[in-house]
Amino acid sequence: MPTVLITGSSGLIGSESVHFFAQHGFDIVGIDNNMRAVFFGESASTDWNRRILEDKYGDSYRHYDIDIRDRSAIENLFQEYSSDICLIIHTAAQPSHDWAAKDPHTDFTVNANGTLVLLEATRQYCPDAVFIFTSTNKVYGDTPNYLPLQELETRWEIEPNHQYREGIDESMTIDNSKHSLFGASKVAADVLVQEYGRYFGMRTVTFRGGCLTGPNHSGAQLHGFLAYLMKCTITGDTYTIFGYQGKQVRDNIHSYDLVNAFYHFYQNPRCGEVYNIGGSRHSNCSMLEAISICEDIVGKKLQYTYTEDNRSGDHIWYISDVRKFRSHYPTWEYKYNLRQILEEIYNAQASRKETNLKLVK
Repeated sequence: MPTVLITGSSGLIGSESVHFFAQHGFDIVGIDNNMRAVFFGESASTDWNRRILEDKYGDSYRHYDIDIRDRSAIENLFQEYSSDICLIIHTAAQPSHDWAAKDPHTDFTVNANGTLVLLEATRQYCPDAVFIFTSTNKVYGDTPNYLPLQELETRWEIEPNHQYREGIDESMTIDNSKHSLFGASKVAADVLVQEYGRYFGMRTVTFRGGCLTGPNHSGAQLHGFLAYLMKCTITGDTYTIFGYQGKQVRDNIHSYDLVNAFYHFYQNPRCGEVYNIGGSRHSNCSMLEAISICEDIVGKKLQYTYTEDNRSGDHIWYISDVRKFRSHYPTWEYKYNLRQILEEIYNAQASRKETNLKLVK
């Protein structure tokens, strides 16, 4: 039976990948040691999601509590499944640029060294497998902030006739900018994935994501913009807006749409490829616009505070240009728009809250 190996399998993109490929008839090997709880506290734990996957898929999903930096454990696992592995989806990461500055060694070893361990294990034990890596738009550093931007009533926006009007494409330089330490560790991993494709002829791809989101996101203040915003709107917890008048813009892609892009690549892979991927002009919003939609869905006002200090290296405006990917895979389409994404997040969080209340009783 063809096997898909997924790192970060209890997280947002990892678990979406489990659902997608299990439902397409693949066996799944999941690797996740719940480091998200270490990074962001117990409220960000993904153990609840792991239990769902194990209950739903039974023997088709085998979970391994392994740290991707543990070379011996990873190589033993790859050797066990060897050529049965047809696809690796690498989503495990330290995902916060704020957190990275607190512990640069952990950030770099998880993001860069962990990726190297996985790539080399793939080369040694299943070199014909497709290797998909979830990178980030932070590899471009703060270069997007030097684009000609205009301040509008609820958002920042790029000048109408600029070459990036439809979004930022893969031609943007990754040099001479402030990346944050998180961005630097992801650049290292990003380039490694490209190099294994180009140097060894392996079928690797790096997807440079905008805001990846969806109902299975364990949102925390330092990571998970829409999920954490919805959580605060529901619970009444105070949300903090960091700088730019709350008009900073992000494009948001549903985890299903991203994983469906993975599937399209898997069916017709290339070597050492790079794609910007996100909500593009199809699904994007400013902080203020997202707050307004959340308040409308929940039916109450968000409690928030504002600080002038923006996060170091943060983007003022970022929208992904996905036209390169669409030119290579023209049958790929979005399923979710921004409103649908936020409604799904609301329904999932409200359901989990109700379940937790029943357990307490």
